[in-house]
Amino acid sequence: MKKLFKYFKESRQELKKVVWPSREAVISSTKVVIISTVLVAIFLGLIDFLLLKGVLFIL
Repeated sequence: MKKLFKYFKESRQELKKVVWPSREAVISSTKVVIISTVLVAIFLGLIDFLLLKGVLFIL
Protein backbone atom coordinates (compact mmCIF):
# COMPACT_ATOMS: atom_id res chain seq x y z
CA MET A 1 0.00 0.00 0.00
CA LYS A 2 2.91 2.30 0.75
CA LYS A 3 4.28 1.77 -2.76
CA LEU A 4 0.95 2.78 -4.25
CA PHE A 5 0.92 6.09 -2.37
CA LYS A 6 4.53 6.69 -3.36
CA TYR A 7 3.65 6.04 -7.00
CA PHE A 8 0.80 8.58 -6.96
CA LYS A 9 2.92 11.16 -5.15
CA GLU A 10 5.73 10.82 -7.68
CA SER A 11 3.28 10.88 -10.59
CA ARG A 12 1.79 14.12 -9.33
CA GLN A 13 5.25 15.65 -9.01
CA GLU A 14 6.10 14.65 -12.57
CA LEU A 15 2.84 16.11 -13.92
CA LYS A 16 3.77 19.47 -12.39
CA LYS A 17 6.88 19.49 -14.61
CA VAL A 18 4.89 19.03 -17.82
CA VAL A 19 4.65 22.03 -20.12
CA TRP A 20 1.12 21.84 -21.48
CA PRO A 21 0.43 23.30 -24.94
CA SER A 22 -1.75 26.37 -25.27
CA ARG A 23 -5.34 26.08 -26.43
CA GLU A 24 -4.41 27.69 -29.76
CA ALA A 25 -1.63 25.15 -30.33
CA VAL A 26 -3.99 22.25 -29.63
CA ILE A 27 -6.65 23.64 -31.97
CA SER A 28 -4.08 24.24 -34.70
CA SER A 29 -2.67 20.72 -34.40
CA THR A 30 -6.17 19.24 -34.42
CA LYS A 31 -7.00 21.09 -37.65
CA VAL A 32 -3.84 19.74 -39.28
CA VAL A 33 -4.68 16.17 -38.25
CA ILE A 34 -8.29 16.40 -39.45
CA ILE A 35 -7.35 17.95 -42.81
CA SER A 36 -4.55 15.46 -43.44
CA THR A 37 -6.84 12.55 -42.50
CA VAL A 38 -9.51 13.72 -44.95
CA LEU A 39 -6.94 14.18 -47.72
CA VAL A 40 -5.47 10.71 -47.20
CA ALA A 41 -8.98 9.20 -47.12
CA ILE A 42 -9.84 10.89 -50.42
CA PHE A 43 -6.56 9.74 -51.97
CA LEU A 44 -7.04 6.14 -50.84
CA GLY A 45 -10.67 6.16 -51.97
CA LEU A 46 -9.59 7.38 -55.41
CA ILE A 47 -6.89 4.70 -55.67
CA ASP A 48 -9.41 2.04 -54.58
CA PHE A 49 -11.94 3.27 -57.15
CA LEU A 50 -9.36 3.26 -59.96
CA LEU A 51 -8.10 -0.22 -59.07
CA LEU A 52 -11.66 -1.54 -58.96
CA LYS A 53 -12.41 -0.03 -62.38
CA GLY A 54 -9.17 -1.55 -63.71
CA VAL A 55 -10.02 -5.01 -62.43
CA LEU A 56 -13.57 -4.81 -63.78
CA PHE A 57 -12.20 -3.64 -67.14
CA ILE A 58 -9.92 -6.68 -67.32
CA LEU A 59 -12.70 -9.09 -66.41
